[in-house]
Amino acid sequence: MTRATMPKLIPLALSGILLASPSLAQTWALGGHDPVGTLQAGQAVPGRSDIATLWKGELWHFSSEENRARFEADPWAFAPALDGYCPVALSEGRRERGDPRHFAVIGGNLYLLSSASAERRLREAPAEIIARARAAWDGN
Repeated sequence: MTRATMPKLIPLALSGILLASPSLAQTWALGGHDPVGTLQAGQAVPGRSDIATLWKGELWHFSSEENRARFEADPWAFAPALDGYCPVALSEGRRERGDPRHFAVIGGNLYLLSSASAERRLREAPAEIIARARAAWDGN
C-alpha cells in the first residue's frame, strides 16, 4: 500500500464503522432468548438473529415470526416483570438487574433473577417474595 492510497482508505474505513455502530450500540434483550417462547415453554428458548425487533433501546430476538408479531402487538405482556430487576433483591430493598440466565415463569410473568441462589430462593417462596418485590417496586 502506498502513502497515496492511505487517505482514500481512511474515510472508507470510518464509514464502515459508522454504519455498523448503531447495531453495535444496541444490546440484546434477554441474552438473545425469545421472551414469547420462554413464557410459553417455561424454559429458555433461543431467539434467531434474523428475527428481531427493537424495543426500549434493546434488540429482542425471537424463534419465529409469529412470536415476534405477538411481542410487537403487546410487548409489556412478554417483557420481564419489574422491568427486569431481580425480585429477590427488590424484596430485600436492593435494586439489582436480573440475569437472563436465571429466570422463573410465575403466574404468567417472566422474572429475571440476579443469580442461581436468587432463583432458588424465589422458587421456595414465590408469592411472598413477589409481593414484597412489587411493594418495593411500586414504592419507587
